[in-house]
Amino acid sequence: MITPVILAIVDDLMFSSRLSGAAKLSNTPLRFARSIDKALADMRANTPSMVILDLNNPRIDALAIVGAMRSDPTLAEIHTIGFSQHTQTETIIAARQAGVNEVMARSAFFDRLPEILGRA
Repeated sequence: MITPVILAIVDDLMFSSRLSGAAKLSNTPLRFARSIDKALADMRANTPSMVILDLNNPRIDALAIVGAMRSDPTLAEIHTIGFSQHTQTETIIAARQAGVNEVMARSAFFDRLPEILGRA
């Protein structure tokens, strides 16, 4: 049996810590990537059941990652969840257009985190 793994493309220490803590509580394996190249390499080496994206990460172009995923047949079907500041409607619209499966406000994402991790 393959254990589902979530890949989080998050660079912020506070968010990483919150994700790690919730994953530990739910016994959900979680990996982190902090660059486009590492994220794509990680996905190709061990396909995650879900990818979590911080859409406001200034160091990583989350939409470029999603574009690369959607154009690669081996990665195209991986479920993606992106979170953003609720006031950044342009980012939210762009993420949906890029193919992010679920886009939500950061506060809603963290409120729903146990349920989200439970889906993996």
